[in-house]
Amino acid sequence: MVKKPRQIHLNAFLRNVGQHEAAWRLPETDTGAVTDIGHYQRIAQLAEKGKLDAIFFADHPALKDRSEDRPWDSLDPFTLIAALSGVTSKIGLVATGSTTYNDPYGIARRFATLDHVSRGRAAWNVVTTANASAAENFGFDQHPDPDARYARAAEFLDVAFALWDSWDDDAIVGDKAGGVFVDRDRIHRIDHVGPHFRVAGPLEIPRSPQGRPVIFQAGSSEPGKDLAARYADAIFTAQPTIEEGQAFYADIKARVRAQGRDPGTVLILPGLSFFIGGTEAEAFARREQFEDLTLPTYGIAQLSRVTGLDLSSFELDSLIRIPPRPADTGNQRSRHDLVHRLTSTEDLTLRQLLRRLSAGRGHRIATGTPEQVAATIVEWFENGAADGFNLIPPALPNSLAAFVEEVVPLLQRRGPFRTEYEGSTLRDHLGIERPAVARGAAAFSSAAE
Repeated sequence: MVKKPRQIHLNAFLRNVGQHEAAWRLPETDTGAVTDIGHYQRIAQLAEKGKLDAIFFADHPALKDRSEDRPWDSLDPFTLIAALSGVTSKIGLVATGSTTYNDPYGIARRFATLDHVSRGRAAWNVVTTANASAAENFGFDQHPDPDARYARAAEFLDVAFALWDSWDDDAIVGDKAGGVFVDRDRIHRIDHVGPHFRVAGPLEIPRSPQGRPVIFQAGSSEPGKDLAARYADAIFTAQPTIEEGQAFYADIKARVRAQGRDPGTVLILPGLSFFIGGTEAEAFARREQFEDLTLPTYGIAQLSRVTGLDLSSFELDSLIRIPPRPADTGNQRSRHDLVHRLTSTEDLTLRQLLRRLSAGRGHRIATGTPEQVAATIVEWFENGAADGFNLIPPALPNSLAAFVEEVVPLLQRRGPFRTEYEGSTLRDHLGIERPAVARGAAAFSSAAE
C-alpha cells in the first residue's frame, strides 16, 4: 500500500437513541427505536453517506444500575453489525467483544466470518469488561481484577491472531480436475497452551479479506495502554482537553514505538460529543435542553460506580471534590482519574458535575456552530492530540444527521477529509496495510509490522 498524506479519521459511536443519558426524553425521540433494526439501518446508511470510516457499537453483558432511568444497549453488537453489513457497502463495522467473558476460538471465528460477509469491513473493539455484575451472568464466582483481566486479554489476542493466520492466503486451490479443494499443507494447527487457554486450531475459516480484522482497543489505564501499544490498530479514549489529548497521544505513540511498531500506523481517536446550532447561543441552548432532562439518580449511580464512593446522600448543590483513586482500586481506573482531575481544576457542584458528564461521560464536548465544531476537530488533528475522533452523537438520528450535513462538508473543503471512499475495506479507509501471514512469536505482533 502506498503511504498517503495523513487524513482525519472519523467513526460514529452509535448507542441506541443517543449517547446522552436524556436523549430518550426528547419530544422527537422514538423510544421504540432501541430495538428497531430499521433505526440502526438508517443511521448506518447516514454515517456511510458522510464517508465516515466506521460505525462502532459498545457491549454491556449485564443490565446496568438504574436501567429505569434510560435505555441501554439492548442488542448484541456482533449480531447487529452483521445485519448492517447487508445494507451498507463501504463503511467499517466495529463490534465490541469482551476477552473476559468470551473464548478466543469463538471470537476469532465470528470476526473472520464477519470479515468475509462484509467483504473486508470488520473490526473488533477489545475490552476486558469493567462491569463487575457481568460475572454472575457467566458463571464466575467473582469479577477478575484489572491486572488479571488484562493478562487474559493479552493471551486471548495472541490466540486470535494465531487462528486468523492459521490459513495461508493461497490455501484454497480449487483444483477440480485433481479433486483438491484445499492444500492441507497450507493450513496449520496452532497448538497453543498457556495460563488461560488451550487451543489446537486451525480455524475452520479461510483467511479473511483483511487478513485479520482491524483491532480497536478502548481503555486508558496503564495496562490498557500497554495492551493497545502491542496489539491495537486504533485506540478509543476519553480526553476532555487538548492538553490531555496531546499527553495521551505522545504517551501511546512512544509505547507503540517501544514495541517495535510504526507509531504512524496506530490511530488515536478520542471521543467527541457535540451540540450544533446556527449560532453558538443556539448550540448551548440545545445542550441545556438535554441537560435539563437529566435524572440525577442515574448520574449519581454512574459516578458512584466509577469512583467507588456512595454519593446517594450528597447534596446536589454542594461543591464536590472527587479524591484521587486509591492505588488498589479495582475497576474504572482511567474514568476515576478523569473525574478527579475535573473536580480538582474546577469548582463544581454535584449537580453541575452530573450535567457535565451527561453527554460524554468525560469525553470532549464541542458546542457551537458547524464551523466551530469543525475547527475543534482540525485543531486536535493538527496539534498532536488526535488522528481523528470517535464521534458520540448525543441523540440519534438527529445529531448525526446535523454532523453529516453541516460539519462534514466543512472538513472536506478545508481538509484533510475524504470526499469519496478510495478503497473497499476498513483497512483501506484507515490507511493500515493488510498483514502478511505470521506464525510463532511473529503471529502475536501487530498487523502493522
